[in-house]
Amino acid sequence: MKEVFALVDCNNFYASCERVFDPKLEGKPIIVLSNNDGCVVARSNEAKALGIGMGVPAFEVEDIISKNGIEVFSSNYALYADMSSRVMETLSAFTPDIEIYSIDEAFLNLGGFDCSLTDHGRKIRQTVKQWTGMPVTVGIARTKTLAKIANRIAKKSAEANGVLDLTDSPYLDRILAETPVEKIWTVGIKTTIKLKRAGIKTAFALRNADINWIKQRFGVVGVRTVYELRGTCCYPLEHNPPPKKSIAVSRMFGKPIESIEELREAIASYASRAGEKLRKQHLAAGVMTVFVTTSRFIKNRYFNSHTVEFDVATNDTMELIRSALLCISKLYRRGFAFKKTGLIFGNLVPEKQIQKNLFDNVDRERTQRLMRAIDTINTRLNCPLRWAAEGLNQPWRVKFHRRSCRYTTRWDELLEVV
Repeated sequence: MKEVFALVDCNNFYASCERVFDPKLEGKPIIVLSNNDGCVVARSNEAKALGIGMGVPAFEVEDIISKNGIEVFSSNYALYADMSSRVMETLSAFTPDIEIYSIDEAFLNLGGFDCSLTDHGRKIRQTVKQWTGMPVTVGIARTKTLAKIANRIAKKSAEANGVLDLTDSPYLDRILAETPVEKIWTVGIKTTIKLKRAGIKTAFALRNADINWIKQRFGVVGVRTVYELRGTCCYPLEHNPPPKKSIAVSRMFGKPIESIEELREAIASYASRAGEKLRKQHLAAGVMTVFVTTSRFIKNRYFNSHTVEFDVATNDTMELIRSALLCISKLYRRGFAFKKTGLIFGNLVPEKQIQKNLFDNVDRERTQRLMRAIDTINTRLNCPLRWAAEGLNQPWRVKFHRRSCRYTTRWDELLEVV
């Protein structure tokens, strides 16, 4: 049985999430801003048509925003993660063979379906829209690389109407000839430059390139890309994503910080968040690096970091905060206005595989029970518990002046409130 892949991709994901709970936004230009409402990180099609670029600072497009009535939102990652989860749950109803590729994309294996794949793709699209409110595009092909190309064409083609099947399409050669080489999945900037210098400018030209020449210049990855364009699957679905090598928690401050007290509050808050992330993923960290930095645009920029190696890998928030505060004491410099701080955790291990230390005098079982209790309480409260070191007012917090509400349609969450 030949494999058939469907790439389901949410259209303008962040903007579409905002529209789900506010139908008045339909058809209006929308942009979503980064932390501190700094730069544009997402745009609706209407905003793109007005010339709003990706990554442009918000203050540079204030005139365009006011003249065209563009709706502006602060990034709401809790909402986006929740909507992503609902979309993926909906897709899993069509096949258990699914790979969640990113927050707004998933590959489905449709091999063995004896129905029209185009009709099946339309059913997927209709069901996701009906159950979640999210518009999606479906690209279907023999390989992941071709499915990516099919999805890209389906987004732009009015005739495709959001679904394109390239498994046995007579138009495949023409589509590949019209696909720039830089638009191919796995082809990066450096590879694009080398290919174009060699006269390979389209997916069609790359598919027909000499395989030995490709191997010599681009290695195994290049060879796999060529075979994928030829319809031979080299990238099967990944059901179990590879374990993370590191976890980072960092934020720009809402305002520059000059006092060590506020810097300590911020790093304690980030360490608390990091502990939650580690426990949620059932991981423990063996190494923690704390860094601080001023703005990179000032003349006398200051950046420094300090690394701590734990005797026993941990995800205990109390231990993380205690070590992070000691690092801040070593990194702080009077007279500097700090713009950002953060933590990076390495040497991650599954929490069930933590190597004990003979001289460790910490009651690990007790702290694990405490952390589980706190995590349970926080999942049930709108105002989660805070550690004292995090402070109360937190004037340094990231600005989200235009953030939408959390929203929910989950019965378990609604019943908890009742």
